[in-house]
Amino acid sequence: PPAILLRESVREGNKIRKRTLANLSKWPPEKVEALRRVLKGELLMRPEDAFVITRTRPHGHVAAVLGTLQRLGLDRIISPRRSRERDLVVAMVVARLLDPTSKLATARGFDPQTCHHTLAEELGIEAASADELYAAMDWLLSQQERMETELAQRHLAGGQLVLYDVTSAYFEGRHCPLAQWGYARGGKRGRRQIVLGLLCNREGCPVAVEVFSGDTADPRTLATQIEKVRQRFGLQQVVMVGDRGLLTEARIREELQGIPGLSWITALRAPAIQELRAGGNLQLTLFDQRDLATITDPAYPGERLVVCRNPLLAEERARKRQALLALTERELAKIVAATTRPQRPLRGEAAIGMRVGRVLGRFKMGKHFRYTIRPDGFHYERDEASIAAEAALDGIYVIRTNVPASALSDEDTVRTYKQLAKVERAFRALKGVDLKVRPIYHRLEHRVRAHVLLCMLAYYVEWHLRQALAPLLFEDEEPRNPAASPVAPARRSTRAEAKARRQRQEDGTPVHSFQTLLKDLATLARNRVQPQLPGVPAFDMLTRPTPLQERALALLGLKLDSRAVPSTK
Repeated sequence: PPAILLRESVREGNKIRKRTLANLSKWPPEKVEALRRVLKGELLMRPEDAFVITRTRPHGHVAAVLGTLQRLGLDRIISPRRSRERDLVVAMVVARLLDPTSKLATARGFDPQTCHHTLAEELGIEAASADELYAAMDWLLSQQERMETELAQRHLAGGQLVLYDVTSAYFEGRHCPLAQWGYARGGKRGRRQIVLGLLCNREGCPVAVEVFSGDTADPRTLATQIEKVRQRFGLQQVVMVGDRGLLTEARIREELQGIPGLSWITALRAPAIQELRAGGNLQLTLFDQRDLATITDPAYPGERLVVCRNPLLAEERARKRQALLALTERELAKIVAATTRPQRPLRGEAAIGMRVGRVLGRFKMGKHFRYTIRPDGFHYERDEASIAAEAALDGIYVIRTNVPASALSDEDTVRTYKQLAKVERAFRALKGVDLKVRPIYHRLEHRVRAHVLLCMLAYYVEWHLRQALAPLLFEDEEPRNPAASPVAPARRSTRAEAKARRQRQEDGTPVHSFQTLLKDLATLARNRVQPQLPGVPAFDMLTRPTPLQERALALLGLKLDSRAVPSTK
């Protein structure tokens, strides 16, 4: 029979010797032909025909967020032991940062056929159903007290200064008992709401969250938070920092005074500042040399009142008042014109009063006008004395505290109160484009609480991400100069202003917002590659990261393995 041999020719001196290397007689003809072409230096196929990418899954943003969560040990705080429930909760926390959607849409993102990232693949929860996610939320709620206690031990152990504030989130539906009518802080009218209370440390890192019914007044949430930090967290020395609408005179008198180890920092409302001025303790001459001064008053025994004056704030308040006065007068003039028009004039004290009330309620300038309503007419004029009395206190605010000056200076007291802006930033992230805690569609009370807890855990990860990625973001990396006046408006560092002005880093790479950086990292994809050779299995391979992506991952302390890995799919 014919034989197909692989032979080699070698020249030795003047002779040519040949030898057989292999007998290829049993090879299929196509395999022999392929070897013949390779030996001739021909290409078996074009490079673009050598393999096919059958699927691409965004991976870089998953690696960044999930890797940071695991590096922080948040998965172990959620539960010391790995379980299906813990993996599902971790997946929902990460998904809240990547793509905040409903639980049904989140479950579709975990399905192998409809996934749009590698999160489920990384955690091994492919094809997790929405019912499983709801069950995991119920399990998470049972872990809340233990988790918050561990977070408090981690972030409140070095200092017992606690920032606390509340906000509201509107609700879709009317069957949940937590959803009630209340003061809409976000301006979303016509919707029931819930109230959220957030506890943070002095840097603004979230530690605990609690949900109240939508008709709960801000001060009424305070008692549970005091009990939480003192009893559950075991903090014996606590300084509670809250705004003037939260730590009111009644709450301080009924819930804070007389408790050993409990101090507070808050601010006075405008009527209380007016009373200080009327009593003679608050005089404008205090600010001849400095922009803050400390006074005492018999109405506040054992407390310090740090009076501050910000000229820029004074100018802004004066400008805003004049604008609102002008708008109010313009609308009131329309009412006067309506009462004097020849055809169908506006008549009746009730009808005129309703229109006047709408105008004064809209612009909140009723205290600065004197007006008379008659059955056949309406007259108004500015109350110049009231305007002058309010203008005299423009730019002045008063910080109230019972912390002794030996423990916290006047300047540090003002700085500490201004730290509440970090809680406001957390609320913007929770309710805005980052985490989208609202609108809320859950009908069961415990599901609403679990949903809010998931969002708080997601913000915990985001807070640490922002800290680590600050060099790549429009963030100020340098702390504020401690020698600067705490009353003066905060100024960004020269480097932060340069980033905002040029929109570029010093090396020419673009400066990102937090969301656009996550989107940039998402372009670091995991590709499923199928070689176009019979019997060769598919494998997964990462795209090569850009220098910006490499730097972002390095700042997070993460390193990705870009080697080809055999696919099990």
